[in-house]
Amino acid sequence: MPAIGRFLLRRALLLVPLLVAVSFLCFMLVRLGGQDPVAMLAGPTATAAEIELVRRTLALDQPLPTQFAVWLGHVVGGDLGRSWLSNRPVLTELLDRVPATLELLLYGVGLGALIGIPVGLRAAARPDRAFDQVSRFVSLLGFSTPTYWLGLVMLFVFFYLLGWAPPGMGRISLMVEPPPPVTGSYLWDALLHGQREAAASAAAQLVLPVACIAIISAAPIIKQTRAIALEVLASDFVRYARAQGLPKRTLRRMVLRNSMVPVVTFVGTEVAGLVGTTALIEYVFAWGGVGQYGLNAIVGGDFAAVQGYVLMLAVFSVLVFLVVDLAVLLLEPRAGARA
Repeated sequence: MPAIGRFLLRRALLLVPLLVAVSFLCFMLVRLGGQDPVAMLAGPTATAAEIELVRRTLALDQPLPTQFAVWLGHVVGGDLGRSWLSNRPVLTELLDRVPATLELLLYGVGLGALIGIPVGLRAAARPDRAFDQVSRFVSLLGFSTPTYWLGLVMLFVFFYLLGWAPPGMGRISLMVEPPPPVTGSYLWDALLHGQREAAASAAAQLVLPVACIAIISAAPIIKQTRAIALEVLASDFVRYARAQGLPKRTLRRMVLRNSMVPVVTFVGTEVAGLVGTTALIEYVFAWGGVGQYGLNAIVGGDFAAVQGYVLMLAVFSVLVFLVVDLAVLLLEPRAGARA
């Protein structure tokens, strides 16, 4: 069996118990809160007879292990329950909103990585110089800036004061007809259908929220890339190459090559960790993604939606780490033998 095949098989065997454990934590979420899940699932307008019917239907009158087995069976079958706020299946509502969240997250972290990695490498190449000092200050500023406040300031400055950006009222202007759905991204769907006005509106709406996520993600990437590159620069093989008189371009390639695995791993953790941050950005800009849906469900006490939201975030994080492991295996094939 090829190395990648063996690697995927080992990871799959590890993912199964991990996903079961995550599902159990999501299942116990409401029970740890001390509230009756039946009343929350049935909705605030349910009668006593309807609550009892829901209790029997979902086997919530059974022992806890039986309840979990029944619930897990529903989850495996794609049934995350129904939202009492919209009376629609939770899984359907989450899947409808996934493209909106993914485009914000991937564009934002991608832009943050394109900025943060070169800046961190440049800062490490000349430590304690002016560029290094400025980059460290900017990174610290990005770390200390609250996400919600940053989004509001961006709207206040670029929309209200300067008038350069559209209002934060969704993924496309209210005066523009959204394109027919293909990918779920208004920008790409408009480009595929040749709708220039819709594409321009969707691109304009993306600028501020993507910039917010890029700023938030670039700060830790600069710091971590700088630390990793400094460690590589201090290694014996780099010092030996410098002593041999190798050109600076060759040394930079050596440092970049040996820094990529830990940097890629860190960027992957950023993608997984910034899902919660993206929820705040979505809320500020009324983006309509998974994060805004989850926050509205929490505020509205929609337990089925909250439970589905938490479970989807957990599954997304597991998938991100799997992709990171594959990227590391491609960059460093020897990692597959040690995994």
